[in-house]
Amino acid sequence: MISERLKKQLSAGSQIRKMFEEGNRLKAIYGADKVYDFSIGNPDLEPPHEVSDALKELSNNPTPGMHGYMSNSGYESTRSAIAAKKSAESGLDIKSDAICMTVGAASAMNDVLHSLLDQDDEVIVIAPYFMEYNGYISNHGGKAVIVQTDDKFMPVISSIEAAITPRTKAIIINSPNNPSGVVYPSSLLSELNEMLKKQDHVVHVISDEPYIDLVYDGMTVPCALKYIDNLIVCFSWSKSLSLPGERIGYTLVSPKNEDYADLTAAIVLSNRTLGSVNAPAIWQRVIEKSLNAKVDVSNYENRRNLLYSNIIDAGFDAVKPNGALYIFMNTPEGLTDDKFSEICASKNLLLVKGSSFSRPGYCRLAFCVSESTIRNSRQAFFAIADELGLSHRASL
Repeated sequence: MISERLKKQLSAGSQIRKMFEEGNRLKAIYGADKVYDFSIGNPDLEPPHEVSDALKELSNNPTPGMHGYMSNSGYESTRSAIAAKKSAESGLDIKSDAICMTVGAASAMNDVLHSLLDQDDEVIVIAPYFMEYNGYISNHGGKAVIVQTDDKFMPVISSIEAAITPRTKAIIINSPNNPSGVVYPSSLLSELNEMLKKQDHVVHVISDEPYIDLVYDGMTVPCALKYIDNLIVCFSWSKSLSLPGERIGYTLVSPKNEDYADLTAAIVLSNRTLGSVNAPAIWQRVIEKSLNAKVDVSNYENRRNLLYSNIIDAGFDAVKPNGALYIFMNTPEGLTDDKFSEICASKNLLLVKGSSFSRPGYCRLAFCVSESTIRNSRQAFFAIADELGLSHRASL
């Protein structure tokens, strides 16, 4: 008999994965060019040449022990390179022991939560948010406390403060945000920090940053390390280097964090005891050699613009995202998430319901798909709008 906790998680399932599988089914029936699958944030760009060059170099010039164990926190040289980069970005003196190399950001998040949480401790999550946070928190006996953002998907500091209790251990922030694509300004980060400094116990801020290199319209993402004292960064190269299947990331504890010594040690121990042991050896070396590389962001910006035009021109509404790989589109008035998703699927257009991100009334579309998929989907958006009686803002 499996645990009751897992029974509940299996029942809830993952809407993203369900829609992904539905997309595969429809493609087998109608052909890939007639199915418009915007369900999953799986980058389709190839990694930049610096990554492939580094991988070739390491493969063609192996060194003894290259595939062996190292410290559970990762190679010293890799962590030192990351520390130097983050020191330059933040203006802080970040040491290599602040960093633990992990099996992607999901492993990083689990390492951090395992290090922080006792049974029934609370973690504030800011909706809309990546639904896997719920599982990460419950993995370690914690409880997710949901706080909604405003109508532009910006956190409301007074609402966060009202949700803090003596059991609150952490707040998860995610900027650029999945699913909304909004970027939190430095003023908001400073306001959050000032509010937390007034609390009667330490509340850590976990900054989930896999999309930090994917921003558009000339925008930059404020470095959270500059503005928040009790910060722990969780990062992955899945998006910035198009390496989602390789599972490589890190945690970084701010040198200003009040629990720095305990946290850095606890995260390394968690990395080992949760089963990762250490991050993949060869990918640590690859990252070290291609640390400043990133995918062609202009390609994603163009796709964002195309998809946003399809949505708006057909007569729907959405906030244009400044970052990440998603558009969070309004569900037309009078329709539930389920009904709208059903209508879209009838036109072979697949998206993820906003309720999956604890924000009903919206739906998420990933634009890290081929440009041809986005262009071909235009007719489906217009057909859906026609069925719902919406007025087009532009011609098909």
